[in-house]
Amino acid sequence: MHKATFMGLCAELSPNLRHKDTRSRAALSVEKRVAIAVWKLANPDCYWSVANQFGVGKSTVGAVLFQVCKANRILMWRTVILGNVHEIVDGFAEMGYPNCHGAIDGTHIPILAPDHLASEYINRKGYFSMVLQALVDHQGCFMDINVGWSGKVHDTRIFRNSGRYRKLQAGTFFPDHKITVGDVEMPIVILGDPTYSLQPWLMKPYTGHLDSSKERFDNRLSRCRMVVECAFGHLKACWRCLTGRLDLTEDHIPVVIAMCCT
Repeated sequence: MHKATFMGLCAELSPNLRHKDTRSRAALSVEKRVAIAVWKLANPDCYWSVANQFGVGKSTVGAVLFQVCKANRILMWRTVILGNVHEIVDGFAEMGYPNCHGAIDGTHIPILAPDHLASEYINRKGYFSMVLQALVDHQGCFMDINVGWSGKVHDTRIFRNSGRYRKLQAGTFFPDHKITVGDVEMPIVILGDPTYSLQPWLMKPYTGHLDSSKERFDNRLSRCRMVVECAFGHLKACWRCLTGRLDLTEDHIPVVIAMCCT
């Protein structure tokens, strides 16, 4: 992380992180709090290792991490947004798919076995996880995230229970921007993999035996949909805490994942 980015982050989160000194001890500075949280998120180090790195107690690392991630709400509402519709549509058009405003998919974040209902968190690959479902633009920037569902829940169910799905169904998520393809009016769409259900506003690949025209369609759709796969790859490469098992409670895990997305 560049120093300017780090200092900008500190300035944004300062109103929620600045603490007063007490008679027994001096409060940690905002810069040190943010540095502890960023280091813990970016490295798969244990709490003891981070505590030794910064000269604080193990419990302090956990408390500071949650404080910083909770303060992220200030930033998330300004960064995880739909963005410029025309720029995104033009970006996907250059990649080969017209009138598209995003690609959606889910990824599993490994976690420790929860104390309650642990079996609900075992995903199809056999490990405990929590699902992050995201909609990204043509550059892989997160426009909308949904995190907190257990690993056992299918992507389609998560999507259908989201506010994003209800807005798409009502036609209020995107502006009314239609184009004509052949003799069909095509609204703004998002792209998903075969696990999602086909909708007027959600396109997915053809399956089964395909002719040449359907293969071309699938190739273009897959090329554009890969941006969400790459976004998850970049996310986990930058924030290495997401590659190991998050040693947090179920309530704290969504807050930490949302911070990494921001």
